[in-house]
Amino acid sequence: MTVSSLRSSKNWPDGLAPLHRLLCTVLLVLAFGSAGAADQNVASIRYAELLPAEDQYVLNADITLDLNPRLDEIVLRGIPLHFVAECILTRSRWYWLDETIVERRTPYRLTYHALTQKYRLAIGTLGQNFDSLDEALRTMTRIRNWGIVDRTRLRGGESYNVAVRFRLDTEQLPKPFQVTAIGSSDWKLETDWSRWTFLAIAAERR
Repeated sequence: MTVSSLRSSKNWPDGLAPLHRLLCTVLLVLAFGSAGAADQNVASIRYAELLPAEDQYVLNADITLDLNPRLDEIVLRGIPLHFVAECILTRSRWYWLDETIVERRTPYRLTYHALTQKYRLAIGTLGQNFDSLDEALRTMTRIRNWGIVDRTRLRGGESYNVAVRFRLDTEQLPKPFQVTAIGSSDWKLETDWSRWTFLAIAAERR
């Protein structure tokens, strides 16, 4: 079966037209199936740090993220791609498992609007339009001043462990794409966990 063998969505009942477009997109993506290793996604954390701000610790990070042609095509077809940045802060305990201080997640939603020919990136509840995919990706992969934990929750002079990663959230894809993504390296787009230890600074008393 090919995309061209499906009837035009104009001939489908109104309620099934969106399903027709989604099926066409799925079949088009599958047609890319044997792209090869050179087209695999690339993701890594080049730099990350946790810094004390006025009343909290904030995370800064730079991420390398390259989409393969398959994911490029997905976006152009109007299917949103969801990403997530994750940060886990723990404290080591010699007598038990590490204590989890906080787990933070920030969702990203990348879409393309054919009518305006603009890419839109939503970070949490905030959104911004871009003229190109590269511009949207550069903004998404440059994390600045992400509030992680209130300074009052950390004890000055104690060491804490930080773990950060960035990944494509395939669970947010439409169901047909979730099936396609299972066990496929073409859909595996995530950094390794970046881990380090830092010494907390006592919060100033007011």
